[in-house]
Amino acid sequence: MHSTLFTGILALAPMLGNLALGYEVKTPPLDTKWTYSVGTNPWPEYPRPQLERAQWKSLNGIWKWKPGSYQGESIPASNSFDKDILVPSCIESGLSGVMELNHTYSWYTTEFHVPLGFAQRGHAVKLNFEAVDYQATVYVNDQLVGTHEGGYWHFGFDITKFINTNGTTNTLHVNVFDPTDQPGYMHPVGKQASEPSHIFYTPCSGIWQSVWLESVPDTYIQQLDVVADMSGQVNVTVTSNKGSDPVTIAVFNSEGKEVASAKGVANKPFDFVVKSPKLWSPDSPSLYNLAVTLGQDKVKSYTGFRTLSIGVIDGVKRPLLNGEFIFQFGTLDQGFWPDGIYTPPNREAMVYDLQVLKDYGLNMLRKHIKVENALFYQACDQLGLLLIQDMPSMPLRTPDAAQQADWERQLDILINQHKNYPSIYTWVIYNEGWGQIVDYYPEFNITNRIRELDPTRFIDATTGWHDHGAGDFHDNHHYANPQCGTPFYSIQSTPYDSNRIAIQGEFGGIGHNVSGEHLWKVWGAVQTINQTYEIDQDLDAYNYRGHLLLSELRDQVEKYACSGAVWTQTTDVEGEVNGFLTYDRRIIRPDKEQWRADIQALYDAAAKRGGKAPKQTYAL
Repeated sequence: MHSTLFTGILALAPMLGNLALGYEVKTPPLDTKWTYSVGTNPWPEYPRPQLERAQWKSLNGIWKWKPGSYQGESIPASNSFDKDILVPSCIESGLSGVMELNHTYSWYTTEFHVPLGFAQRGHAVKLNFEAVDYQATVYVNDQLVGTHEGGYWHFGFDITKFINTNGTTNTLHVNVFDPTDQPGYMHPVGKQASEPSHIFYTPCSGIWQSVWLESVPDTYIQQLDVVADMSGQVNVTVTSNKGSDPVTIAVFNSEGKEVASAKGVANKPFDFVVKSPKLWSPDSPSLYNLAVTLGQDKVKSYTGFRTLSIGVIDGVKRPLLNGEFIFQFGTLDQGFWPDGIYTPPNREAMVYDLQVLKDYGLNMLRKHIKVENALFYQACDQLGLLLIQDMPSMPLRTPDAAQQADWERQLDILINQHKNYPSIYTWVIYNEGWGQIVDYYPEFNITNRIRELDPTRFIDATTGWHDHGAGDFHDNHHYANPQCGTPFYSIQSTPYDSNRIAIQGEFGGIGHNVSGEHLWKVWGAVQTINQTYEIDQDLDAYNYRGHLLLSELRDQVEKYACSGAVWTQTTDVEGEVNGFLTYDRRIIRPDKEQWRADIQALYDAAAKRGGKAPKQTYAL
């Protein structure tokens, strides 16, 4: 077992020293400007901005941690926890204070007090986890509370009957099992790899998103689903833990003025209208705040008014936002950090990436086989960035029937937990055949299932390889130059299918090496840099090549059927050096004036192809 992430070139990134107890950031193979300012109260923001209550308490901070031994082992003795760990963070990260690999089993523990009034008569106390990779078994005061499986999804438990509420201390233990991509296991892992290599990266194990308490009434809102379209029609479903009690909802504009209200009952959809709403789009990301009341439960939320549809313009199928064809251009966004792996150092750091993309004129990004915390999606809603959301893929193997069924179960969770963010406009099922069954075509049934769960968005059934005709997009991957909606294609793609929307799901990927101070200082990663699709020796060459590739894409927008494109990628990651930004976010490669002009040229070319109302429109 590796004691740290350093393998091969330790001298480039000295360790801070192993402390038996007492949290301290470990020096990662590469840091960011935020690494050493995270502190011991990380992610203090309310974790779920679309279901916000007044009474809550963050449990983020310094916990104790130790390796585990096997599934089902008893809770360890308190004096056996010999390391401190920052929650939330990946065990493998420098921010965790542990920074160790290959811990399939591990234990966390902390103590907490229940705030006065949380457990008053008629109320319950919920313990919430935003994400634990991969399986979490939770104990409160040495009593089993519950188990959850799935590394990307939020979950919670009613712990009222397990807690002390008289001001005395409560003890929380979490046992984590995370096999990542070990042989015999097939579950969503995205780009995590137990043996990282070039396009596969350091894994994330453990509690990597926020942990918190909240007080809820005995009857409370479990989920709030809101669909608000461009006509002002609003459909609401308030899911409660029991009954069909009356519900009220009020809608407020950005100035705080109430513009509509309605009444319904829990667990049944109801409709109302907001007159002449300001529509959500990348150019004008207007959001409306919501206040929802169910008995004693009151929650805050927000929504955006927008409609997605498919239109035929001059014989070409186009994606429409609010009835208009807008060319979508964005980056492949991996969501990895050198100091936090899967967990950004803080909200400021996370939003910085998005602001850079917006500043360069991009209107979209593809969240690549990873799911982020709720604040990420809120930031995209606020900034006006369209989101293609991938389902995290399984390893590069073929699943058996049970593994496929569980992966599809988790795909349902992805949709249900994220279908209220206005920025998300497309769901991706499979990426380049990873974990995809190809002797029959499950993506057709999966597409139908997604339509049932969320009929309001586009579906990209297979981004890249093994496209059998399912979904709304014909999605080509090709490096470095694009092949978007064209009569030419390459061996791993398929001919353009005019029955679907043409999008370039990945292209570009041109690389530019940097000095060692900006590289992921792990020898195995450094050795793979030359596997980058193309290496440009200096930034002049990088920007020249970028201009040529974007010009070629513009030609395809003008001449053929291209409706959107995804450039690889937002940032470098470990052994990859093809990002707009370096992995430490300290260098931005593209020349802003040139790239803004080239990106605007894409939008202008698309406008000339689709500036008029479509002749034919299809609902999704």
